[in-house]
Amino acid sequence: MDEVKKYTISALVSNRSGVLTRISGLFSRRGYNIESLTVCETEDAELSRMTVILKGDEYMLTQMIRQMDKLEDVKKIGCANELDCVYRQLLLVKVKADAEARSQLALIKEIYKAKIVDLSIDTMILELTGDPEKLDAFIRVTEPYGILEMQRTGVTVLARGAHTLKDRDCYGDHIN
Repeated sequence: MDEVKKYTISALVSNRSGVLTRISGLFSRRGYNIESLTVCETEDAELSRMTVILKGDEYMLTQMIRQMDKLEDVKKIGCANELDCVYRQLLLVKVKADAEARSQLALIKEIYKAKIVDLSIDTMILELTGDPEKLDAFIRVTEPYGILEMQRTGVTVLARGAHTLKDRDCYGDHIN
């Protein structure tokens, strides 16, 4: 059996009702879990860009790309390469922040280049954008202060350089 890894599937899909349901249904019918899902309109109002993080093996990845590609609404699809792409995620985290903790949290905020977006007498909401590993590290550092709640967006990804998903002719190494 292949090694279980996280894969990033990026797709350009029709920007119309029901597309998200049909694609997520492909995963649920096979019993595959979506780790992260981000969908948003692109620079072309007719298209949305979908980024799906799938945890599994090469076989699972290949099956899902093939199944998604069969859908009429999927215009382009591929598996993003970690080395050739920029990954970003947004985190909002509300922490306990009494007068004593505020100065320490302000220092942590500076190190991670986070922003304070709300401050009350006893809490602070911090915003951080970065790759998922940076957000994980930030959470670990702020946990001792008492995380009251947090919310993360799904992962977004774009290829570096002049390459675009629209230009893609094939799926890379994951499809024969």
